[in-house]
Amino acid sequence: MSSDLMNYEQMTQLALRGVVRDAIRRVIREDGLPGAHHFYITFLTRYPGVEVDEGLARKYPDEVTIVLEHQYWDLNAYDTEFEVTLKFGGIPKYLKVPYHAITRFHDPSVGFALQFDPPAELEGSESIAQITPAKTPATAPKATGLGAVAKKTVSKVKAKKPKDETPEDDTPPEDSGPKVVSLDSFRKK
Repeated sequence: MSSDLMNYEQMTQLALRGVVRDAIRRVIREDGLPGAHHFYITFLTRYPGVEVDEGLARKYPDEVTIVLEHQYWDLNAYDTEFEVTLKFGGIPKYLKVPYHAITRFHDPSVGFALQFDPPAELEGSESIAQITPAKTPATAPKATGLGAVAKKTVSKVKAKKPKDETPEDDTPPEDSGPKVVSLDSFRKK
C-alpha cells in the first residue's frame, strides 16, 4: 500500500473538530442547550492558545473536563476556538479553548462521543506550553434577560462548594489526594 500523501487522518480529525464547533454554535444560536443535551468537553490545559485560570491549571496540569449544561456565561464560538465563563468553587473563571486542544467531546444524553488524537505538534514533546493566564471576570455574571448571558449554563468540574463564603484558598488541604467524582452527582434530580 502506498503512503497517504493526502493526509486523510488529519482531514478527518479536522472535520470532527468542526462537529464540536458547530454544536457549540448551535447552543449559542438557540440561546441554550436544546432538550436534555449537555456536553462534556475534555481539553489539554497547557496546549498553546488555551487560557485558563492559574489555579485551575495547577489543579489540572494536563487536562480538564468541563460540562456545559446549566451554568455557563459568555459562550462564544469562533473558527479556531471557543470561550466560556464557568464557576469553579462558586467563583467565575474565564476559559478560552482552541478546538485543537480538545481530546474528548461527549453528549451523554444521546450517547454521542468523539475522541481526538493528540495534535501532531505535541507528540513526543516534553513540555507543551506555559500557561496563559485567563482574564478574570470583574463580577459574577447575572443570568437575567437575553443578552450575552445564556439562559442555560455549564456545571462545575469536580469542584467542591466552599463551606463558607470566604474566597477559596489556592493551597490544597492536607488530604487532597486524587478523588474520583461521579459527574452524575452534579445533575439535577
